[in-house]
Amino acid sequence: MRFRRNVDRLTAGQLGNLRAGFEAMYGLADDRGYAYQAGIHGLPLPIGCDNAHGTPYFLPWHRAYLYFFERALRDRVERAMLAWWDWRTGPQRPAQLPEAYRVRRVNGEANPLHSARVSRLALEQGRRAGLRVAARTRREPGDAALLPRAEEVRELLELRDFLDFSSALEGLHDRVHVWVGGHMSLIPFASFDPIFWAHHTMVDRLWRVWQLRHPGARPPRAILDEALPPFRMTVRQTLDVTALGYDYAVASASAQVEARR
Repeated sequence: MRFRRNVDRLTAGQLGNLRAGFEAMYGLADDRGYAYQAGIHGLPLPIGCDNAHGTPYFLPWHRAYLYFFERALRDRVERAMLAWWDWRTGPQRPAQLPEAYRVRRVNGEANPLHSARVSRLALEQGRRAGLRVAARTRREPGDAALLPRAEEVRELLELRDFLDFSSALEGLHDRVHVWVGGHMSLIPFASFDPIFWAHHTMVDRLWRVWQLRHPGARPPRAILDEALPPFRMTVRQTLDVTALGYDYAVASASAQVEARR
């Protein structure tokens, strides 16, 4: 079992593995590479997440997306794991990007988590659609009030119905994209920013905590065996993260504590 951890609490070795994994993926031009994996979410066409946002598939689709991205990451650096960005704000939680993603250079070299290139084809298709962005990802953090507050997350975890929870969590997720700004604020280019993966790992983690708090709460039965293209996975196959080989270092006994944090 592998554990995804808070990016602010990674050891030097764990953070080094994460950086090395991203750097290695940047160097691949085929379907193992970063440009290909990032392009699944938005541009270049076809956009993979078209049927995910604003639907009951939002959480399962993105869990599958993270799973296959992490597999590609670990193919490059075996001990690398995705980490989550705790974007909740509060009296002791200022609105800011994690240091691991803020710093431009590490040991004299460019930080792979600070910025990434957008694929040339995505840029070309974006221009034809009237979307012009820089060739490297940029961020423009906005009003701190956009970031979800800790109490909002506590209220979210109290919801009992999957559809209510999914819709509410997607709303908080949207606000984080807007707050980060730049490429992250545009669905066609958001996943090229390395912080996209930390953001969505936080979203996935909150779903996991909610599942522990509400055993048996599931997506509608009618969609459980629906596929999540382009991934070789159904909604049902995303429900148990331990079956996928990872967890978030939370157990059912600690889920209640997490909800109050």
